[in-house]
Amino acid sequence: MVKFLVVRFSSIGDIVLTSPVIRHLKNQVEDAEIHYLTKNVYAPLLKANPYIDHIHSFDGDLKSCLHKLKGEEIDYIIDLHHNARSARIKFGLKRMDFTVHKLNWKKWLYVTFKTDRLPDRHMVDRNLDTIKDFISERDSLGLDHFIPEGEEIEANSLPPAFRKGFIGLSIGAQHGTKKLPLESLVKLCGLLSHPVVILGGSEDQPTGEAVVSSLPDKALLNACGKYNIHQSASLLRQAKVLITHDTGLMHIGAAFQKRIISVWGNTVPRFGMFPYRSGSGSVQFEVKGLKCRPCSKIGYKQCPKKHFKCMMEQDLNGMAEAAHRLYSES
Repeated sequence: MVKFLVVRFSSIGDIVLTSPVIRHLKNQVEDAEIHYLTKNVYAPLLKANPYIDHIHSFDGDLKSCLHKLKGEEIDYIIDLHHNARSARIKFGLKRMDFTVHKLNWKKWLYVTFKTDRLPDRHMVDRNLDTIKDFISERDSLGLDHFIPEGEEIEANSLPPAFRKGFIGLSIGAQHGTKKLPLESLVKLCGLLSHPVVILGGSEDQPTGEAVVSSLPDKALLNACGKYNIHQSASLLRQAKVLITHDTGLMHIGAAFQKRIISVWGNTVPRFGMFPYRSGSGSVQFEVKGLKCRPCSKIGYKQCPKKHFKCMMEQDLNGMAEAAHRLYSES
């Protein structure tokens, strides 16, 4: 038996992007036993993954987690987070490790001086580079996301207007500069001619409610905060089209090979985090030509320049047209 410890502490999207590594190791390494280390809050995301044998999680107390991991007699560490905390894990276990290249200095160069030295490689491919010594080939299966039994949302549990199909609109994001403002969301929903299920966490519930109340004659369902991540993923899987910010649900949508309209604010697809092998016809919307963009590899609460042109100048009509086209093709 060969024991691998895959390390990725956060967040939803980044963890989904590690799924091909898990699958390749399990399918191509004889007698592979896959252990995965993450934060407690993200452990449920992995519980239905059939390629993972053991999930290890922690909530601040890395010392006790490390003590438990020492008892597992891990053979190899696959570090897909590459930070000080993962370095502590590697130092503590003293096993051969393989660490992803996050290209942080090239991202810094792009953000700071707008000098683009980034390779034309997706983050998934960079993750897979980490295990090249263990696998003989790369499959074409894309990303994985598995919904646990009992957490599927049946279509007949939705209001009648949404049972024959809808557009998924993911309005959340970890940072404010990744999100369309409320007035843009309202305008976009007003332009859409199909039912729309608004997806997000509990923190997005007020925004979703504001959109719905602004368009009382539209078939809009605010699902923000009403479902857990797997239930939201179940709704997303049923959507004909997904419109989404650069966020975790975008990557889950790619795992289901949905037709995705991704909307980019302060971050850029060039960072290598765009939807991986999503459905045919998927399209990216970004405001090009802004000298201030990208202003961060992650994001801010508010636009540092105060104008927020990267979202305020988005082509909402183009998004709606793309949504209608992709919906008709689904």
